[in-house]
Amino acid sequence: MMHWRPASGFVGDVIPFCHDGRIWLFYLLDERPDDPTAGPSGMPWALVSTTDFVHYTDHGVVLPAGDRDAVDFDCYTGSVVADGSRLHLFYTGHNPRRGSADGAFQVVCHAVSDGDPTRWTKLPADTFGAPNGFVPQDWRDPFVYRTAPDEPWQLVLAARYADAPDRRCGVVARLSSPDLSQWELAPPLWEPHRYITQECPDVFQWGDWWYLVYSEFSDAFQTRYRIARGPNGPWLAQPRDTVDGRAFYAAKTVEFQGRRFFVGWIPTKQGDAWQWAGDLAVLEAHQQRDGALAFGLPSEVVAAYGDPEDVKLSPLDGASAEPGQGATDRYAAWIGDVVPPHCLITLTVDVAPDTHSFGLLLHATEDGEQATILRLEPQRNRLVLDYWPRGRTGPAQWQIHGDIPHAVDLECPCPLPPGRHTLQVLLDGPTAQAAVDHRVTLTFRSAPTVRSAHVGLFVTDGAVDLVELQVARLGG
Repeated sequence: MMHWRPASGFVGDVIPFCHDGRIWLFYLLDERPDDPTAGPSGMPWALVSTTDFVHYTDHGVVLPAGDRDAVDFDCYTGSVVADGSRLHLFYTGHNPRRGSADGAFQVVCHAVSDGDPTRWTKLPADTFGAPNGFVPQDWRDPFVYRTAPDEPWQLVLAARYADAPDRRCGVVARLSSPDLSQWELAPPLWEPHRYITQECPDVFQWGDWWYLVYSEFSDAFQTRYRIARGPNGPWLAQPRDTVDGRAFYAAKTVEFQGRRFFVGWIPTKQGDAWQWAGDLAVLEAHQQRDGALAFGLPSEVVAAYGDPEDVKLSPLDGASAEPGQGATDRYAAWIGDVVPPHCLITLTVDVAPDTHSFGLLLHATEDGEQATILRLEPQRNRLVLDYWPRGRTGPAQWQIHGDIPHAVDLECPCPLPPGRHTLQVLLDGPTAQAAVDHRVTLTFRSAPTVRSAHVGLFVTDGAVDLVELQVARLGG
């Protein structure tokens, strides 16, 4: 299983931290007890560590939830920093029984360690809530950093202005401290005047650029980023400002051996509804000359798969014997063998000008009639996920979700000029990650009705020349 999940429970927000030559991935442990009569229990921090995002060591719960009446009954998202030999952990405290009629208050909490990331001592005296002018129910996800070794510590949070339009009051609030104990309110880092709030903020410097990463708490639910020439902004949007799609959420970053990784989670689903928490997932960022970021699968993850084998394709419905033997009419498809549930699929094609769409059929039936579809659309410069057949709204033939062109919460802008393109797909049971040209990624979860496992290729209103379609088995 490449997308790690604990034996009992699910991975919520991940807090990555580099220390002692390892990547320590703290995460919110969503235990989802099966017994509805069980007494309420809060949310703790658990920990898993790795050096390659392939092999993991599970350290279990390292920051227990507080007792029933504690301000940190739930230990929500935060950050970890080192100050000399001492480690500091900042997190969000929440208790549904404390607050007002408008909801429970959120507070910033502090814990320390003498250097062991698995052992922490809470410091209740350092707890503080939102000052006047901010909504006390949204004062969360503290991220602590320094702009330079001799500068004060900075702490940014997901916050909301009080007495402001509800869906435009989100702000990345900021405080400063000389000692990581006493904090003073500073000018906000970013106030975009849009959306409810900007969750899980993360700030880092990479070369000549500064980056602000956040998860947009709106209908989109996507992790986005902004860039600036200095640590205080102004924060500029890139043409492609998203990290991934709806199914890679609350991503935070870590630098390891000179590389930058984004670590988030793939939500589980109940029917068509996304749930909170799921499986751990990672992407590697690559910096472009203009400061923009490209994303792909880490090389260590790719290397975990064995020697690739060519997929033998058979034409469907009168298609040419092989892709690339002439332009298609409206639609042509080719179906291949059954692939294992845990594998890496690599497709490389040369795309003819004016091609409308092409892509992969995953989890497909032998006749290609049912499939999970990764569709690349050059005329729209986007990558989308589709399912066929789509769901129905009633028994009649016309009562089908045909008015939904694809899974609209799973699409990414993706430059697709004519020429060669490579699509990698990491299949990991029900979860998957697709990467186009080591530049654009789309994480997704297969439909629960999927039963077959053929792989196929298709093209619509255009032509592609097949360079390779290969499958590599995990550990093969």
